[in-house]
Amino acid sequence: MSDLFAPAAGGGGSAPLADRMRPQTLEDYVGQEEVLRTVSKLHQRPPSMILWGPPGCGKTTLGRLLAQQTGLPFVQFSAVTSGIKEVKEAVEQARWKRRNDGKATLLFVDEIHRFNRAQQDAFLGPIEDGTIVLVGATTENPSFEVNAALLSRCRIFTLKELSEEQILGILTKAAQRVSAAVEPGSLEALARLSGGDARCGLNILEMCGMSVTKEAVREMAQRRSLRYDKDRDQHYDIVSSLIKSMRGSDPDAALYWLARMLEAGEDPLFIARRLVIFASEDVGNADPRALMLAVAAKDAVHFTGMPEGFYMLSQATTYLATAPKSNASGEAYKAAKEDVLRLPDQPVPLHLRNAATGLMKDLGYGKGYEYAHDKPGGVVSHGHRPPALEDRIYYRPADRGYEITIKKMMEERRKRGIGN
Repeated sequence: MSDLFAPAAGGGGSAPLADRMRPQTLEDYVGQEEVLRTVSKLHQRPPSMILWGPPGCGKTTLGRLLAQQTGLPFVQFSAVTSGIKEVKEAVEQARWKRRNDGKATLLFVDEIHRFNRAQQDAFLGPIEDGTIVLVGATTENPSFEVNAALLSRCRIFTLKELSEEQILGILTKAAQRVSAAVEPGSLEALARLSGGDARCGLNILEMCGMSVTKEAVREMAQRRSLRYDKDRDQHYDIVSSLIKSMRGSDPDAALYWLARMLEAGEDPLFIARRLVIFASEDVGNADPRALMLAVAAKDAVHFTGMPEGFYMLSQATTYLATAPKSNASGEAYKAAKEDVLRLPDQPVPLHLRNAATGLMKDLGYGKGYEYAHDKPGGVVSHGHRPPALEDRIYYRPADRGYEITIKKMMEERRKRGIGN
């Protein structure tokens, strides 16, 4: 019954370099100082936990070292290649171990977000009765990917990507371990290209062979895919960064995030739709041309496709980023919506109603309505809202771009008794 139980140390000489370089003690562990301070105090039974962090930040290693620190039997499997059968088998073996030596098993589940609700629920009972200590590792936000029942039984630890300095330290030790000849500056370049992912850096180092040069690093790094999941955190984080860069009038930052998405294979029409929304939501009437340009860019990208579509998206992105900003129109709608929900059944004033029949006319429908085109300056003397809302102001133009002109026109009209 013990075939699932793996040693807590790193692999042997035939294992990949990234596995061979796993630290053997908590003292050798690199990064995650805040998490490490907590974990290092756990000398007996640790709580079940979820380790959330980017690839190559040390989640699996931390799980192994935690088992070593606490002396618990260690079982590891991946949710990518395992299913409910493997979960049940691991739990049964953990029960067998506990009956024999009284210890819970530290069950490490990599990519735990890949398990569905039923598979995640299979851990609840064994956690409750003390059969297992679950350590789940995920690159995805556990709030969205791990069900609430399991989250309530686990502590959440957030791990950060490693710094360039930390990656460089790991690469230097690895190069020394394999006795590789290293060109000056090549490991620094590799640390920059690793993107905080120690495993990535070590894999590239291993591909370079016994002679590590800047040219070899560049060549091997080109084969590395950009970290970008189209339907997960990276997708939403990066598009959020694009929007916020444009909102902050930073065209260079916006172009960087645009390139991150396009080069990772994002659907250009998804980006175009976000630009159209931004043009109305964040630029609005401060520059009415922004919406026209964004819609034109969307149509042009749909017409031309990629790779040339980046021209239109880049043009729209830089225009929107540098345009004056106003969210006054959207905020005006939200304010009007609040009044609609607060006073949902306000009657339409009689003078605004259409007198489609004689009876309606006799009832006063349309009486007193003034046709704006027949009035000097298009000015009418009556209002256009229910009496209870006649004094409400929703649209407040910003002091930027074309809305300065709009604001002056509205103020002039109000001075002449039109509207509020």
